Amino acid sequence: MNPAIDRTIAVDRLAFDDRAYILSSSDSAGGRGIIASSVIHSFGGKTLAILSAGGAPAARFEEFMDHCGFPVATVPIRNDIRLNLTITDRHGLTVKLNEAGPRLNPEEVASVESTVEKYLGSATWLMLCGSLPPGVPADFYAHLIARATKKKVRTLLDTDGDALSRGIDAEPTIVTPNQQEAEHLLNTVLLTRSSAIAAARRVQTMGAQSVVLSLGSRGAIGASGKQMWEAIPPRVEAISPIGAGDAMKAAVLWSLENGDDFPQALSWGVAAGTASAKLPGMKFATLEQARAVRADVDLRRIDA
Repeated sequence: MNPAIDRTIAVDRLAFDDRAYILSSSDSAGGRGIIASSVIHSFGGKTLAILSAGGAPAARFEEFMDHCGFPVATVPIRNDIRLNLTITDRHGLTVKLNEAGPRLNPEEVASVESTVEKYLGSATWLMLCGSLPPGVPADFYAHLIARATKKKVRTLLDTDGDALSRGIDAEPTIVTPNQQEAEHLLNTVLLTRSSAIAAARRVQTMGAQSVVLSLGSRGAIGASGKQMWEAIPPRVEAISPIGAGDAMKAAVLWSLENGDDFPQALSWGVAAGTASAKLPGMKFATLEQARAVRADVDLRRIDA
């Protein structure tokens, strides 16, 4: 719902109240759904990205999408697509600045919804990714989850704020908050492993069938049914962690679609996220790179 042109700027070092020198700058098509489709496509899965784009920057954005390798359904809107800035230094310190996005009118929101409805009949999964731009109701994702459920299409919800809490009420197949999103949702601070485990279970009781709680470099906690697992990644040198969480969630879905069980999918997700964090800029792990890291992922059953 809220794609962007992502501008990634590499600098020598980031320090408070001091200048930094730009080493490189690059633009690409961004947004959680775009990243998810890119990863699933590179892993050999079939994906369709549905997005809204408008204004003068839309032409440049669509040029990026022309070379993505997977099909895209674009819903035209009136206002300019947003520009997001990511600034990162040689040590992995990163600052991310996101615009709120273009305001959509009710007719544009309805057009996106009808486009999703059009393709649901040929889908096995519906991923609902990213923030909702201004003008889009907080229960928009919840409505789409309900529509998908009626068509027996499984759903993965990856958002934050009110869209997350309202979406969970619609009982998605999987919800995938990161630590910050879970803290906002539950109005608590997750300082320890036990608090993260309790948080994953709490999110599940709110309506989600399964939960993948991403903890960054500490891996992820997964809850499905009455069982819970922890996937701990190997230690790596993270060069650019931006987007690694999106790669993780895409790999979880890809794995489930290929017939893996939930703990296997959790380990694939952590492997893809970890392997992506090792790459510079907005680059994401290939299947081979994720497989190499997965061999070192420590998957543990958590006794409830």
